[in-house]
Amino acid sequence: MTTITLGGTGIQIEKNGFGCLPIQRISQKEAAYLLRKAVDGGMNYFDTARSYSDSEEKIGYAFQGIRDKVILATKSHAKTGQELKEHLETSLRNLRTDYIDIYQFHNPAFCPKPGGEDGLYDAALEAKAQGKIGHISITNHRLAVAHEAIDSGLYATLQFPYSYLAGPQEQELVDKCQKVGMGFIAMKGMAGGLIRSGPAAAAWMALQPTVVPIWGVQHKWELDQFLSAVRETPAMTEEYQQIIDHDRKELAGDFCRGCGYCMPCPAGIEINQCARMSLMLRRAPEASWLSDQWQAEMKKIENCLHCNQCKSKCPYGLDTPRLLAENYQDYKTYLAR
Repeated sequence: MTTITLGGTGIQIEKNGFGCLPIQRISQKEAAYLLRKAVDGGMNYFDTARSYSDSEEKIGYAFQGIRDKVILATKSHAKTGQELKEHLETSLRNLRTDYIDIYQFHNPAFCPKPGGEDGLYDAALEAKAQGKIGHISITNHRLAVAHEAIDSGLYATLQFPYSYLAGPQEQELVDKCQKVGMGFIAMKGMAGGLIRSGPAAAAWMALQPTVVPIWGVQHKWELDQFLSAVRETPAMTEEYQQIIDHDRKELAGDFCRGCGYCMPCPAGIEINQCARMSLMLRRAPEASWLSDQWQAEMKKIENCLHCNQCKSKCPYGLDTPRLLAENYQDYKTYLAR
C-alpha cells in the first residue's frame, strides 16, 4: 500500500481512491459489495456528490458501522449559501454520518470566497465551525477558476481532470498545488473512458507522488484492477509505456473528454457522447455504439441549431459543433461499411 497525506489536511489516505459516480447505475446490494470490498482491499478515500442521484445513500448503507475506517468526500452544486446548507444536511443524512471529511464546491463557474454575495464560502465556514465538515475544497473543469482557487489559499484540495493524456496546462496545476501544500485529486483518470488500460493508468499515476486518482468503479473487474495497485505499487513497464505512447499519439490534439458541461443541448443532442463517437467506436466494443438507439442519437446532429452554446460552455475550448459534424460523417461511413 502507498499511504500519502492529502495536501495540508493531515488526512492519511491510500493513494488510490474510489470514485462513486458510477455506483448510481447499479443496485444498492451491488454497490455495497463493491464499496466494502474496496475497504477490505485497502482503499479508504471515497468521493461522491449530491448530484450523483442515490450514490450518497448507497455509501451510507454500505459503511454502517465502519465510518471510522473511511474518508468521505462529497460535493455541492449549490448556487447560494442557503442552498448549500440544505445540500449539506441532505448529504449528512444520506451518508448516515454527522461529519464529512472533504466538502467540495462542485465545478462552480467562479471561485467562491468569504464575503461573496453568493454566500457559499461563508456557509461552508459556518458548517466547518459546527464540525459538520472537516475541510473546504473545490472541483473544477476551468483552468482560470482552478488557478484562482490555488492562489487564494482558501482550499484544502483541488479536484481537476488529470490522466496520462493531460497536457502542460493540467500539469501546471499539479505542480502549483504541490508547491503550496494543497491536495490534488485527479478526476477522469481514464479520460472519460478513452483510456482502456487500467493497469497502465495506475502505473502512470503511481509516478505522480502528490496526486490522488479517484477511479470510477461500477464493476468488480474494474475494482480488482485498481485493488491490485493498492496491494503492490505498479511499476512502469515497457508494455505500459508502449500503451501510453500509443494513446498519446492517437489522441493528440482536440478531443471531447465527455465531461458534459456543454449540456443540455437545445436540439436534444447528447453532445458529450456524440462529439467523441469516432474515438469510442475505435476504442471500445463497437456493437453497442452502432445500436438503433445510438443511430437515432447521432441523427439528431442533423438538427443542430449552430447556436454555439456548447462551444461557449466547453471548459477545454473545443469547437464542439465542428466535432459533432465530423463525428457524424465518420459514423455514417462506419454504418455503410
